[in-house]
Amino acid sequence: MALREIHELGVRAKSASLLVGASSAVVRNEALEVASDLLMSEASHLLEANASDIEQAQASGMDATALDRLRLSRERLESMAGGLRTVAGLADPVGEVIDGWVQPNGLRIERVRVPLGVVGVIYENRPNVTSDAAGLCLKAGNAVLLRGSSSAQRTNSALVGVLRRSLAKVGLPEDGIQLVEDSSHAAAIEFMRLRGLIDCLIPRGGPALIASLLEHATVPYVLDGDGNCHVYVDVDADLTMARKIVVNAKMQRPGVCNAVETLLVHADVAAELLPGLRKEMASVEWVGDDRVRLLVDDVGEVTEEDFATEFLSLKLSVAVVDDVNGALEHVARFGSGHSEAIVTNNLTTADRFVRGVDAAAVVVNASTRFVDGGELGLGAEVGISTQKLHARGPMGVRELTCVKWVIRGEGHVR
Repeated sequence: MALREIHELGVRAKSASLLVGASSAVVRNEALEVASDLLMSEASHLLEANASDIEQAQASGMDATALDRLRLSRERLESMAGGLRTVAGLADPVGEVIDGWVQPNGLRIERVRVPLGVVGVIYENRPNVTSDAAGLCLKAGNAVLLRGSSSAQRTNSALVGVLRRSLAKVGLPEDGIQLVEDSSHAAAIEFMRLRGLIDCLIPRGGPALIASLLEHATVPYVLDGDGNCHVYVDVDADLTMARKIVVNAKMQRPGVCNAVETLLVHADVAAELLPGLRKEMASVEWVGDDRVRLLVDDVGEVTEEDFATEFLSLKLSVAVVDDVNGALEHVARFGSGHSEAIVTNNLTTADRFVRGVDAAAVVVNASTRFVDGGELGLGAEVGISTQKLHARGPMGVRELTCVKWVIRGEGHVR
C-alpha cells in the first residue's frame, strides 16, 4: 500500500465520521448487533483466517505468550460477539448533558458529549482489539481507522470485512471502519502523521511502538503504556485470600497488561506466605531480593531491571518490604502507572495505599486482572490509558467522546 493510499483511507474515514456521528443510537446499536451475529455466523471463515496467521507465526518462531494473544477460538469469538452486544446495550454517550447552569445575565450554558470524530488505533497481534475498538468507537459515534500487526493480517482483514458489512446492512458508510493493511514501519509513521484526519490516536503495543509514537506522531494521542503491575500483601492480609489473588493475577493469563509482574510482601508475613506460594506457583520463574531468597529456595537474584520490566510471561519479581510505605516507595520507583493492588483487612492501610499510589487503577483485595473494560462494566475497552489527560484507565465509550459547550441566549451581546 502506497503512503498516499493511507492518506486516502484517512480522508474516507473523516468523511464517514460525519455520517456516523449524525446517526441515531438506534442505528448504531443495530449495527453492533448485526456485527455480533455475523461474527458467529462466519466463525468458520474467521477461524480459518486465524489458523493461517497462527501457522505463519509458529513458522517464524513466535513465542507461546504472543501466540496466545494471536490465537482465536470459538470461545474467544463468542466473547467478542458478546462484547459487541454488551456495548450495544450501554447508554448512548452522544448528546449526554454533563452539566449545565444559567449565568446571572440569563445565558444558559451546557456541556454536551460529542464524538471525537476519527479514532486511530495502532496495535499488535491481538485480534480481539479489532472487534472491541471498532465496536466502542461506533457506539460513541466515531469512525475508526485500524492498523494491526503483520502477524494478524489475515485475521484482521476477515474481521474488518465482517464489521464493514454490518455497517452497510443498517445504512451506515462502510468506511466508518477501515483497516490499514500495510504493516511496514513507514506505513505506521504515515498513520501517526494523519493530522487533520485522525482526531485521537490510541496505541496498544510494547515499548518500541510507544517510542515510535513519541518520536513521530503529529496527531493527538492517548498513551496505552506498559502494565508493570504490583500486588502488595500487607501484614493484616488474609493469607489464603492473598495466595488466590497472586496466583490469579500472575498465572490466569500472564501475557496481558493487567497481569502482576511484582509481588511485594510485608516482612512480618513473608515467612508464612512465600514458601507455600512458591510451591503453588512452581511453573513461574521467581527472582527475588535477599530477604526473599533467605526464605525460599529456587529463586534467582532480582535486578533493578527486573523490577522495572513488564515480563508478559511466567516470571515474577518478588521483594519483602517493611510496611505499606515501603510498598508505596517501591511502586513509585518502578511502577508504570497502570494497576496496583493491595491485600489487607486493615481499612486504614487500604486507604493509605489507595491515596498514596499513583496509578490509573488501584485494587483492594482483588486480582489486577479485573482492570479490564469488560470486567468493569464498560462492555469492552479500546485501551487502558496510563496518562493523565482526557482519559485514564480503561477506555470505554465515554472516553471516546469529548465535550462541546452549548451557549443559548436571547439576543445577548457583550
